[in-house]
Amino acid sequence: MIKIENLTKIFDTPNGPVTAADQISMEVPEGEICVLLGPSGCGKTTTLKMINRIIPSTSGRVLINGEDTTGLNTVDLRRNIGYVIQQIGLFPNMTIEENIAIVPKLLGWPAARYKARAIELLDMVALDPSTFLKRYPRELSGGQQQRIGVARALAADPPVMLMDEPFGAIDPINREVIQDEFLKMQQALRKTIMFVSHDIDEAVKMANKIAIFRGGRLVQYDTPDDILAHPKNEFVENFVGDDRALKRLRLVQVSHVMEPRPPHVQPGDSLQTALQRMEQHGYSHAILMVNDRKQPVGYVAKSICQTLQGYCGEHYIGLKACVKPQDDLRKVASLMFNHDATWLPCVDENGVLAGQVTQRGITHHLGATYRKSSSADAALSPAPAVSA
Repeated sequence: MIKIENLTKIFDTPNGPVTAADQISMEVPEGEICVLLGPSGCGKTTTLKMINRIIPSTSGRVLINGEDTTGLNTVDLRRNIGYVIQQIGLFPNMTIEENIAIVPKLLGWPAARYKARAIELLDMVALDPSTFLKRYPRELSGGQQQRIGVARALAADPPVMLMDEPFGAIDPINREVIQDEFLKMQQALRKTIMFVSHDIDEAVKMANKIAIFRGGRLVQYDTPDDILAHPKNEFVENFVGDDRALKRLRLVQVSHVMEPRPPHVQPGDSLQTALQRMEQHGYSHAILMVNDRKQPVGYVAKSICQTLQGYCGEHYIGLKACVKPQDDLRKVASLMFNHDATWLPCVDENGVLAGQVTQRGITHHLGATYRKSSSADAALSPAPAVSA
């Protein structure tokens, strides 16, 4: 949807020309989010603003849906690109409804249509239209104003959105909520989005692709997982941080590492049966217990089975936590640390056992990327000389 070819911007300054963006080339597929990252002055915001010509490029070109935008009228170009900035930029003398309807009005939409669109978008950003439609920006919190900024950018249903640190000025709790709401919208709307951020954690959470800039150049353009697992050079490695392996936990859902149909017992099974199943499957500490609806309710410790007689329902220990297949591994790791656990049961929406996730399974999954990389490097290396 967005294709950038050799995009360059050179500013004339009293001290001579300064290259802010140097031969930037990249593509953003339709329906994906690309986050531009890098230190201050690296060229990411300049690159973003050249797409809708807030900053004119020195050379290179931008294509949107295959069309070269160089010859397009600037006003028409911007009306077809949603734009969200950190400062939000709502007009203080206009109601929320009027702010959202600005571009649809300019495009000649009838009043009934743009009013309905404002109501639809307020619902979409989780703000009650009956409460907020006639309010003014000064009557809203910063987080609510930022939601309106996103709604306004979506008003005319543009295929492309540009976002310049849109959540950077919001407190961490509200930022997390708004990010989650935005990702829900994106699942339904499938916009093509370029997004400037300074926060690697935000980029990992939001992006399909991450572009890392340095000194006006594009250093690495890849998926979040590949950037974290295989930083191109020392600069990228330092930029993403020493905890990059932990950051990867956010990218993996439980369903990707879950062991389906784990061994388990029921309250009416004997402790001897539980012990036999543990030994059969190589379990050294405990086995899961489910009720008659196949819902996990606790576990039976191996030490109990080895020393007592009776039934599992008389000697089980209650569960402290469960996870769902759609949860990410960061949540799993946090629960494991909080409860001193090495495994957790996974349940579906009805609480029925779906599988289990283990520390060993998580480690194996994350390590697979590095093992594949090592194998590929070995395959590319020349074979050692063999002496006669």
